[in-house]
Amino acid sequence: MAYGRINVQEAKALIEQGATVVDIRDPQSFAAGAIPDAVHLTGDTVEEFIANSDLARPLIVCCYHGNASQGAAKYFEEKGFEKSYSLDGGYETWAELSDTGAKNW
Repeated sequence: MAYGRINVQEAKALIEQGATVVDIRDPQSFAAGAIPDAVHLTGDTVEEFIANSDLARPLIVCCYHGNASQGAAKYFEEKGFEKSYSLDGGYETWAELSDTGAKNW
């Protein structure tokens, strides 16, 4: 499977089904706010994360605006993840939708 792009609503549904979320933003941004249960990844931690992951479990990659996560999702797909997704709009869109109280997103 090639990596794909998903919107916040699709990501929320996958998370409810047990998908893993990884956040590739800088540590300060991650500390300021992140998708619940997201794993923060850096260049120093990515290989260990891959080695310890269930490659059959869907993976959602989150960045700031959904740009860097596209390349990262492709990278994870190349490393063996069966389903790897880039979150369209990134954390900014996730936070915007959750801050508005949009419960149906």
